[in-house]
Amino acid sequence: MAHGGGAAADVMACKQEEEEEVENKAAWLLGIKTLKIQPYHLPPLGPLDVKVRIKALGICGSDVHHFKTMRCASFVVKKPMVIGHECAGIIEDVGSEVKSLAVGDRVALEPGISCRRCNLCKEGRYNLCPEMKFFGSPPTNGSLANKVVHPANLCFKLPDNVSLEEGAMCEPLSVGVHACRRAQIGPETNVLIMGAGPIGLITLLASRAFGAPRVVIVDVDDRRLSIAKNLGADEIIHVSTNIQDVDEEVIKIQNAMGSGIDVSFDCVGYNKTMTTALNATQSGGKVCLIGLALTEMTVPLTPSAAREVDVIGIFRYRNTWPLCIEFLKTGKIDVKPLITHRFRFSQEEVEQAFETSAGGGNAIKVMFNL
Repeated sequence: MAHGGGAAADVMACKQEEEEEVENKAAWLLGIKTLKIQPYHLPPLGPLDVKVRIKALGICGSDVHHFKTMRCASFVVKKPMVIGHECAGIIEDVGSEVKSLAVGDRVALEPGISCRRCNLCKEGRYNLCPEMKFFGSPPTNGSLANKVVHPANLCFKLPDNVSLEEGAMCEPLSVGVHACRRAQIGPETNVLIMGAGPIGLITLLASRAFGAPRVVIVDVDDRRLSIAKNLGADEIIHVSTNIQDVDEEVIKIQNAMGSGIDVSFDCVGYNKTMTTALNATQSGGKVCLIGLALTEMTVPLTPSAAREVDVIGIFRYRNTWPLCIEFLKTGKIDVKPLITHRFRFSQEEVEQAFETSAGGGNAIKVMFNL
């Protein structure tokens, strides 16, 4: 009889798994501009994992690149992939060895799982891990799904006064926070930001939180510049796309700052934006390249090097979630104005959301509420 009970339990467990597979759906990228909500079978819950019901997810520029071209920089989508990585949700199940989180906890998810064994991981620079498995970066499935399984140590509990949408915004905010750490932004650092897109605006908020006394932001789009002004930029400058205008625009930018530019963040990554940043930054300053629009650029490195202008790059982030959550909890950073569009998780709305984000215009952060 005991044997029969065991078999019945197995059947029940099997049935439950099948039901769950039917229940758990995800947005799969099947081809250029082709997204389909389909079943997503989750891996088993490991002892150090948690199962999270995703409640909020934002669309990132890299998601849009994958959607439009099936690639982002050197990452190419070669087989159907679940998309998305800026997310937060509620814990539904915890692995046998998880002590830090409980069912019902609201969490923000850090989307990259590093190997923890290579030299870069051991040095703490895990964002550069060559074995990184990152949500929605091929070939790793992402998190625009009802549920995902993720390591507990990459899920960060949200305080009561921080919403799930704000939790999802910790991912883009992490880019700005990591950039500010790399460039050593502080109360004596005057900051220039090239580009008032989502990451430029996030970098503006992060620079302020790190104490930057003066921030000037430039863009080709007046609508985005007015948003930057509303978010607290000291000066906004409309620039052209013509590289011939660099010298004239540099003077305008330096006059707007009113004193030396200590750090410039290029949140675009074109020849013109990088040339402007290098020329505008004062001797001994830094230029941090965040935007990666071009794989190769032609820029005036020699004159900049002769003025000891340091060029630094960033890739994603590391150890940023606790600080991002603290900034949101204390109100030092308010990301809510960046969320411009909201969609539900249905076939029609997933398509609409990606078209809205890909269209640019007045869309800054497009958010799913699941």
